[in-house]
Amino acid sequence: MKPELEKVHAVFLTETEEQLVTLEQDLLALEASPGSGSLRAVFRTVHTLKGGMAVMGYAEAVALAHTVEDLLTRLEAGVLVLHSGLGTLMLQAVDALRELVGLKPVTEPDLRLPAQDVHQLLASTVQAARPMDCGGGAGSSERPGPEVSTAEAHPLRERTLRVGLDRLDRMMDLTGEISIARGRLVTMLAQAKLYTPEQLLEAHRDADRLYLDLQELVMKVRMVPIGRTFQPFARMVRDLSQTTGKQVRLEVSGEDVEVDTTVAELIRDPLTHLVRNAMDHGIESPEVRRERGKDPTGTLSLRAFHETGTIVIQLVDDGGGLDRARITERARSRGLLGPDAQPSDDELFLLIFEPGFSTAERVTELSGRGVGMDVVKRNVEQLRGTITVDTSPGQGTTFTLRLPLTLSIIEGFSVRVGEETYVIPLENVLECVELPVAERRPGRTGLANLRGEPLPYIRLRDHFQLGGEPESIVVIGHGRGRAGLAVDTLLGQGQTVIKPLGKLCQGLPGVAGSTLLGDGRVALILDVPALLLQALKAAPSAAA
Repeated sequence: MKPELEKVHAVFLTETEEQLVTLEQDLLALEASPGSGSLRAVFRTVHTLKGGMAVMGYAEAVALAHTVEDLLTRLEAGVLVLHSGLGTLMLQAVDALRELVGLKPVTEPDLRLPAQDVHQLLASTVQAARPMDCGGGAGSSERPGPEVSTAEAHPLRERTLRVGLDRLDRMMDLTGEISIARGRLVTMLAQAKLYTPEQLLEAHRDADRLYLDLQELVMKVRMVPIGRTFQPFARMVRDLSQTTGKQVRLEVSGEDVEVDTTVAELIRDPLTHLVRNAMDHGIESPEVRRERGKDPTGTLSLRAFHETGTIVIQLVDDGGGLDRARITERARSRGLLGPDAQPSDDELFLLIFEPGFSTAERVTELSGRGVGMDVVKRNVEQLRGTITVDTSPGQGTTFTLRLPLTLSIIEGFSVRVGEETYVIPLENVLECVELPVAERRPGRTGLANLRGEPLPYIRLRDHFQLGGEPESIVVIGHGRGRAGLAVDTLLGQGQTVIKPLGKLCQGLPGVAGSTLLGDGRVALILDVPALLLQALKAAPSAAA
C-alpha cells in the first residue's frame, strides 16, 4: 500500500470496526424482536459498509456484503423467515467481513466458518428463496463468486476517540490562557526586583490553576462509556448458549458509566474469561435448573457503577455457586492449603485465580484447564485493580472488579524512608498512626496493636535495605485485606503522574511505577497489593 494511503486505510479500519459492531448489535436486536425498523437499520449499515469496502478495493468483502443485502431483501419481502440458524449465519457473515478486511474476529475460532463457506451458504439461502415471479431477470445473486481482493489486508488500526467540538474549543482557550500566564510569569521573574514574593507566588498559582483545568479536561476527553466494552458479550452469550445447550439471558446496566479508554480496552480480556467461565461452570443446564426449582433460563448480569473514585464492574450469575468442598480438596491436593488449614471464604475463593487451578471434572472447549482465571487476576492487578468473589450455594456467584478511573494520574500519599521518597496510591491509604516505641526495632515485619486488633506491617526501611528510623505506620487496604507500612516521615498527599519503570527496574518486589518529584528526583510508586500480600503472609511469624 502506498504511504499516502496508509492513514486513509487506518481510518477506514476504525470506522469499519465501529460499523461492524453496530451491525452485530442490530442483528441481535432483530433476532430478539423482528421488525421492519430493525431490518432497515441492518440494511443501512450493510449498505454503508459495502460502499466503504468498495472504495478501498476489498472486492471479496463487497461481494459478501451484497449477498447479505440480497438476503435482507428476501426477509423484507417475507420470502424468508428469520430463525436462529439464519441469525447465526448472518452473524458469521459479520465475522467473515472482519476477516476479509484484516480485522480480528471477536468470536472463538471453533465457532467461526471460513469467509468463503459463509458466502456460499448465504448465496445458497438467497438462491433457494428467490421469489417465483422474479424469473430469470431477478437473479441479482446470480453473479460470479467473490473475486480476489486487490487490496492487501492490513492489521493497522488508528487508535481514535470521538471528542466534542465544545471540549476541543475549551482546550484551545485554556492553551491560550496558559500561554499568556506563562508569559506574564516569565516577565515578572525577569524583573523580580519590582515584585514582592507574594505577587510572584500569586502569578504562579494563576498559571497552575489553568494547567489543572486543562489536565482535568484532557482526562475527561479520554473517558469513554464502558458500554462499548460490554457490547461484544451479547453476541458471545448468544453463541455460547447454542454451543452449550443452555438458555442464558444477558442483562446489562451502567453502560453510560465512563472510564479511561485504556482501562476499557484492557478489561475486555478478563471479562471474556469470566463470562466464558460463568457460561460453562456457573449456570446450570435447563434440566438441572428445573430440578432445582429455577427458571430454565439463567441470567448473567454485567453491571458498572462509580464508587469512591473507582469504577466497579460486576459479573453476576444465578447458577449453582462455587463448591467450597471441591475448592478446598483441590487446593490441598496442589499444596496451596495445609491439611489442617481452615481458610475464610475470602481467602479460599481467591485460590481459583492461582495458575493452573481448576475444579472442573472435564476439560471443555470453553474452560477447565485452569488458565483463564489466572489471566483475569494478572490483568486486573496490572490495572492497579482488585477482584473479589461472593458466592451462595445454589444461588449464584458475583465477581466484583474495582478499577481506577485513569491510569496516568493518581492521588498519591508521599512518605520518606531514609533518604528516599515513596508514593502510596491515596485510595489505598486508610489512616496513619504512630509506630509504638516497642516496635522500633530491626526486622522486616512486625505486628502492631491497632485499637485492640492485630495489624501486620512491613518496615520499608528493611524491605528496601535503606537506613532511617521508622516513626509512623501508614495503614493500607486493598480489597478486604489490611496491613501497615512503617515509614520514617509522612510528607502528605498530592497528584502523581505515573511513569513506567525501565526494563532494569521491572519486577522489583513492591514497586508498581515511578514519578518525578518537584525537585527532579525520582520517587517509586509502591505496589500496594504485593506489599499487602507479603505482610499478611508474614503475619503468623510476626505474631510468634
